[in-house]
Amino acid sequence: MTISALAPEAKPRSPRRRAEGDYARLLRRISAAGLMDRRPVYYAVRLTLVGIAFAAAWVAFALVGDSWWTLAIAAVMAVTCAQVALVMHDVAHRQVFRLRRPTEIVGRIAGNAGIGLGYGWWQDKHTRHHANPNHEELDPDVAPDILVWSQRQARASRGLTRVIGRAQAFLFFPLLMLEGLNLHLAGVRALRNRSVKHRALEGSLLFAHFAGYLAALFVVLPADKAVAFLVVHQALFGLYMGCIFAPNHKGMPTRTGDDRPDYLRRQVLTSRNVRGGVLTDFALGGLNYQIEHHLFPNMPTPNLRHAQVIVREYCAEIGVPYHETGLLASYGEALRHLHRAGAPLRSGAGEPRTA
Repeated sequence: MTISALAPEAKPRSPRRRAEGDYARLLRRISAAGLMDRRPVYYAVRLTLVGIAFAAAWVAFALVGDSWWTLAIAAVMAVTCAQVALVMHDVAHRQVFRLRRPTEIVGRIAGNAGIGLGYGWWQDKHTRHHANPNHEELDPDVAPDILVWSQRQARASRGLTRVIGRAQAFLFFPLLMLEGLNLHLAGVRALRNRSVKHRALEGSLLFAHFAGYLAALFVVLPADKAVAFLVVHQALFGLYMGCIFAPNHKGMPTRTGDDRPDYLRRQVLTSRNVRGGVLTDFALGGLNYQIEHHLFPNMPTPNLRHAQVIVREYCAEIGVPYHETGLLASYGEALRHLHRAGAPLRSGAGEPRTA
């Protein structure tokens, strides 16, 4: 009798364990390709260039002074502020620094002090989003607020959300012009939350930014131009930020309750990649490789496009759908999804029940 005959029969792995092993095999391939390695030179150059562009925009603002050409500077500054936000995103994901302390220092300087975006609030919100993307109860990015992301949310909506929800696909881009203001206010509101770390520091940096920003506008410009600058700058900043993040998950399947597949499928099936070249990579900050970013949040941005080849082939190998489209097509998919989500409000089927 052989030794193998005496050994207990191996139990076949459950579908759940096999699914969890899918990610481990992918991670080994990615790691073997060196794609999780740090890119210090890239980030040193990128942070320097973004910092120079941000400072140059403020210098141009001071030099142009009391002129309606200052609104062109407001548009440029909207782009530079969004690029600072993208840098803060990479820093918060530990793509730049391994240690927590330099990560938080640079994150707060770039976010709170630089552009008035609360680092602590954003990090908490974004961490929860990454853990459960497009889960209606667990992902704050698809929680019903002004917009609804599913017909289920539409039927349960109240007040202004019900009014906007009827035509939300048509109002989506105009509403994004308010997103800059919403980001600032969200960081301030979060200061009441005891779970936000270092609230005194967060608040001090935020209000120092707001005070310095408004002082610069009203010292350099007369009141009418200062207000016009503020409106153009914040509207275009919000629009640009919304256009960066909208293609990533909007219009992809949402989940509820205990519908939580394994990590790999949870990330891939709710994310969308956007095709494009160098210009798209720059404009979207590398987040057009959203599937790879969600699978490997700590992966340096310049490595994502190389990882895409491996991830796409692997998904085909194990039979997991991998969705990729063009930039304009991604907006079309998001808008069609918003229109379908608001259907109950247009038909009257979403009228709230009364007791």
